[in-house]
Amino acid sequence: METPDNATPTGIAAEDWATASAEPQYRAAVIDLLGALAYGELAAFERLAEDAKLAPTLADKAELAKMASAEFHHFEQLRDRLAAVDAEPTAAMEPFAKALDDFHRLTAPSDWLEGLVKAYVGDSIASDFYREVAARLDSDTRGLVLAVLDDTGHGNFAVEKVRAAIDADPRVGGRLALWARRLMGEALSQAQRVVAERDALSTMLVGGVADGFDLAEVGRMFSRITEAHTKRMAALGLAA
Repeated sequence: METPDNATPTGIAAEDWATASAEPQYRAAVIDLLGALAYGELAAFERLAEDAKLAPTLADKAELAKMASAEFHHFEQLRDRLAAVDAEPTAAMEPFAKALDDFHRLTAPSDWLEGLVKAYVGDSIASDFYREVAARLDSDTRGLVLAVLDDTGHGNFAVEKVRAAIDADPRVGGRLALWARRLMGEALSQAQRVVAERDALSTMLVGGVADGFDLAEVGRMFSRITEAHTKRMAALGLAA
């Protein structure tokens, strides 16, 4: 459930970290969340650095390198926050490494355009999910999560390049649309797997910790994520 910008936060969302973290299960859930985010940012840095090698021009290569640098800075912020709350960063990230590595292995792009679509679609699905969760976090954690989800500029860059490629050769659109649908399916599958395997995180989502979440709301959350995906597909000039 999205909270209006002018709504007064309630429950955990109205508390700071010092107060909210007194609940052990909530603390465990947040460490899981920050661990998952941190590994995701580290993986995004690695992927963008690799994608830069496929860039057709020097300007494109430099743009992706700049985005990769921003992702690594986000990773550093999360790593430092984990250390500040007495959580070992590597241990916090480790439970999520296999799922994210599997996702990237199963969705390795075959060319520059597939790499752009993957970063735009795949990263945006993850960001939508984390923003939904952030609305129910304590104020300190929420601020950090929203800060590291700031767009590094990849969205507009991907839309511009993909639309130009489709304008130049409309046949490209069909191939990329199929690719994006595959990415959506794999991303949701991996997200559900991760949540199911982490008790504290799943409890936070279905209402045991996070104020106001329930199973029906989780269903609506995934519906909103799917709707946002459809809009991004349209922005790319692709059929959802």
